[in-house]
Amino acid sequence: MHAIGVDIGGTKIAVGVVDEDGAIVAKTKRKTKPQDPASIDAAIADAVAELAADHEFHAVGLAAAGFVSSDQENVLFAPNIAWRDYPLAAKVGALIGRDDVAVVVENDANAAGWAEFAFGAARDVKHMALLTIGTGLGAALVVDGKLVRGAYGFAAELGHLRVVPNGHSCGCGLRGCWEQYASGSALTREARRAAVDRPVRAAALLELAGGDPMAITGPQVTQVAMDGDELGLELLAELGRWIGEGSASLAAALDPELFVIGGGVVAAGDLLLHPARKAFEANLPARGHRPIVPIVAAQMGNDAGIVGAADLARIAAADR
Repeated sequence: MHAIGVDIGGTKIAVGVVDEDGAIVAKTKRKTKPQDPASIDAAIADAVAELAADHEFHAVGLAAAGFVSSDQENVLFAPNIAWRDYPLAAKVGALIGRDDVAVVVENDANAAGWAEFAFGAARDVKHMALLTIGTGLGAALVVDGKLVRGAYGFAAELGHLRVVPNGHSCGCGLRGCWEQYASGSALTREARRAAVDRPVRAAALLELAGGDPMAITGPQVTQVAMDGDELGLELLAELGRWIGEGSASLAAALDPELFVIGGGVVAAGDLLLHPARKAFEANLPARGHRPIVPIVAAQMGNDAGIVGAADLARIAAADR
């Protein structure tokens, strides 16, 4: 039986019909207004109605960038959308208007992680950690084949582990969180700083950015690095080092079989992953007496949220 997955972003949603093998058989999009939750609800319901015209389904999974309650019904807080203790499942369910359709909410990183576990890079393991390198650092954990949500739904917020006392300020209200050093935002910040401090060395980046250091983007860093630019390579290596060092600490606590790295910056391939693996191995506790856990690129790409949300909704519906 098909399920529908919805990947909710700040300004748009992507919606797809997903089969039991994790394949998207139909897909649509809608624009949204992040400060108007009701418009997001309406856009989701409209997209679902469009897909329902040609496809049978029995569950809808909503992948939301925020703190999701353990009952998979409410978004308790979201940094980029005006959700505060918001009953997202009930709101969308009412608009869909079908008692036979289960609607569940899942954290977007959890949804992406589950897609990689069930259908992607981690489909052959039982214990995995996904790190999504985006604007922040999203994460998902699967232990013994089960997604870890925690007692209150807040588990796997690994981007907010503090790694530098009194370090860079974080949007969560603390300082020195891991995502301030291992994220696309961190890569962009350091690239812009380098362009201001060392403009000659940053000539390739500045050319792409029209001469404005503040216009430099993460994809531009990847582009120049792939062309062999020394600064671009250095910036990606530093990002990789932070990923690897943090993952080594996680290995001490979680002992996963596999680390999967997702997000747009993974387009850099081994320019990012090789430094991450090197730093991981150098900082792994009891090195030499335990396996070196592989660090690999995610496989599901931009569809991970849709696929994971749909499959988790299918599972939840079967359990109800």
